[in-house]
Amino acid sequence: VLSFIIFICYIASQAAAFMMAPLLEFLLALFLFFAYASKLNEKFKGFYWPLTDFLRCVTAAIIYFAISIAAVSKHSDGASKAAGVFGFIATIVYAIDFYITFNDLVTFLKQGSSDSPEGNKSEGKIPHFGYK
Repeated sequence: VLSFIIFICYIASQAAAFMMAPLLEFLLALFLFFAYASKLNEKFKGFYWPLTDFLRCVTAAIIYFAISIAAVSKHSDGASKAAGVFGFIATIVYAIDFYITFNDLVTFLKQGSSDSPEGNKSEGKIPHFGYK
């Protein structure tokens, strides 16, 4: 929703060149929401869904921060300033989502490494690290 609001603000502002980033982020978030809601993540097991969400959060936070600085510093109209402020808020929201998604990604990767056959072979053995 925040991406859509920022998109609308950029359309109404002099900084309309920045409107593509919030639009793409909104559409990507909508696609991932649809994918999780329709359980596509359970049907396509070979695709790392937590990694996709993690990369989306990281890139969104960086891009929103950069375009918000540019919109606030270069343009003086109210819609550009509003888009910049909403962009800074979106940066904070995506940074929090980045942190939460990172924890989910670490849990997902730990589950994947324990399911591998190599991880099961070494169970019960004490690592010696070259010492006797």
